[in-house]
Amino acid sequence: MKRIFLAAALAAFLVGCGSSVKLDDVPVEDKTGAAMTGGSGAGGAGASAKSGVTGVDLGKSGQDSAGPAGANVVYFDYDSYVVKPEYQSVVENQARYLRADSKRKAMLEGHTDERGGREYNLALGQRRAEAVAKALALLGVPAVQVEAVSFGKEKPAIAGSDEAAMEKNRRVEVKYR
Repeated sequence: MKRIFLAAALAAFLVGCGSSVKLDDVPVEDKTGAAMTGGSGAGGAGASAKSGVTGVDLGKSGQDSAGPAGANVVYFDYDSYVVKPEYQSVVENQARYLRADSKRKAMLEGHTDERGGREYNLALGQRRAEAVAKALALLGVPAVQVEAVSFGKEKPAIAGSDEAAMEKNRRVEVKYR
């Protein structure tokens, strides 16, 4: 009797933990903007016209300026989103540049190395971008001038699996539009 009850409880638990979300059917865009995998087509170029959302071409170099002189990259330790003290001058330089003109907009692009799963790395990249955004906010940059996005491990700065390459991939790049 105990075995039947235990088997029924285990089956109920497993059914309750199940999910109907299909993680493999995520739309991925190539550089031309065309959807590569199935789904509802929300990732395609036509989606912005249907939904009223303006599409953003992140690969476009239509920036109004290159940004301030000096570094525009903040590097992070493995599995961390803490802005290290040696990059405080980079953040301060970016904050000065943004405060000088309230019309300037910065995109903070969070990146990770290749270790870990896709979802984990997207979340870590987002936390890194948001950490830099918070540091800029503490220096007086209004939140409307900054947008934090994550690319996870999808856009490595340097290809390779050695530690030197991975160190360069754990970063937030500040780009201006």
